[in-house]
Amino acid sequence: MRIKSLTARVLLLTTVWSTVALVVIGLLISTLYRKSAERGFQDLLRAQLYNVINSVTIGDQGALSGSPQLGDLRFAQPKTGWYWVVEPLGTYTTAPLVSPSLGSALIPVPSVVEAPFDKNYERYYQVTDASGNRVQVAETEVVLDTDGRAARVRVTGNVDVVEDDVRTFSHSLYLALAGFGVGSLIVNALAILYGLKPLDKARAALERIRAGESEQLKGDFPREILPLANEVNALIDSNRRIVERARMQVGNLAHSLKTPIAVLLNEARVLEKSHGELVRSQAESMQGQVQSYLNRARIAAQRESVLARTDAEPALERLVRVMRRLNVDTEFDLVVSPPHLAVAMEQQDLEETVGNLLENAARFARSKVRLSAVEAGEDVRGAEASARRHWVELAVEDDGPGLEPDQIREALKRGRRLDESKPGTGLGLSIVTEISSEYQGRLELSRGEWGGLKAKLILPGITKDVA
Repeated sequence: MRIKSLTARVLLLTTVWSTVALVVIGLLISTLYRKSAERGFQDLLRAQLYNVINSVTIGDQGALSGSPQLGDLRFAQPKTGWYWVVEPLGTYTTAPLVSPSLGSALIPVPSVVEAPFDKNYERYYQVTDASGNRVQVAETEVVLDTDGRAARVRVTGNVDVVEDDVRTFSHSLYLALAGFGVGSLIVNALAILYGLKPLDKARAALERIRAGESEQLKGDFPREILPLANEVNALIDSNRRIVERARMQVGNLAHSLKTPIAVLLNEARVLEKSHGELVRSQAESMQGQVQSYLNRARIAAQRESVLARTDAEPALERLVRVMRRLNVDTEFDLVVSPPHLAVAMEQQDLEETVGNLLENAARFARSKVRLSAVEAGEDVRGAEASARRHWVELAVEDDGPGLEPDQIREALKRGRRLDESKPGTGLGLSIVTEISSEYQGRLELSRGEWGGLKAKLILPGITKDVA
């Protein structure tokens, strides 16, 4: 699975690396300590071996004598695994000397082939004593007098001492490394979060731009992010200039076409009825087409701008106020929730779309029209909605006769008028559809709860928590 968070990526990499490094370091230190402990254990046995040799002699009668004092009580306690033995070697016979800890027990002795002597005529090997202890044996053979009488000397030590020492050290080492690792991860995480904090500031600045609270990325950014902030600001300025230039060109074009179309309409009035009606209808159609395409060109020039923002409540209140004056016999209700709701559209586009819907509703309503603007729910956002975008639902509903499903399909066709007795050009709903689609929104028609037509617009919105 691909990790999209930069912080999570860095933390994961540092965690994996720290874990692997600490495990390798722990195993390496533990192995080195084990080797050192085993070498020290062998050196101790060798020292004890020569202490025994220095404490033993052969008397005049050929008997071994001596009482080695090795300074370790374990040589006096039975079944400890710490023993020493001095045995006669050669043709003379005498009783061997043994440590009190060994008593009458015997120590298994491998052959010279299995455990050969080294260049110092010493050999070291491990066996298991009669008590089940695993012991390390240091053995050598020495001549004790001028007559050439010799003895074999062995000193043993319990290997569990080394194992316990290594185990205790390893436990302490792993605890220390684990504590160091956790502390390092915490410090790394804090360092990473602190290092990436300027990116959060940049994100917050972009939020303010999308929310319409700012027009540029503002903040004290570090050297690594400052070029990016400058480029974003330059892009926003360029986008703003393109929008203004497109608006100016659209205005000039509309102004240049307005007069010729008006002349055609005036001339149509003085022509014969049949010809005049044809010219008038074609001029009106041309006027509607020109206005529609001018709107589309203007919207296309600025729809991607992050600065497009209109507060819904004041804009819709102005429209409702105008409609009340023009339709004194119709009751108009306005509902906006939440009050700070904003639409990611230019104000004139929002007013044109909603104004067309209100005009249609007022034309067919019996007594009342309701306009509502709310945040869109999950069930109405549709395929256009992304997980990171907010959407607004604008609904205009009247108590008129309404439309059947087949009539709704006809009504959405450009220039189609279902009721020729009512004034209009039949372009209103198609204009609404075109404008809303340019903003990646959509128009839906259905029968409302009052029995009349309900026109619902799904448009991109802006809220304070946009990221």
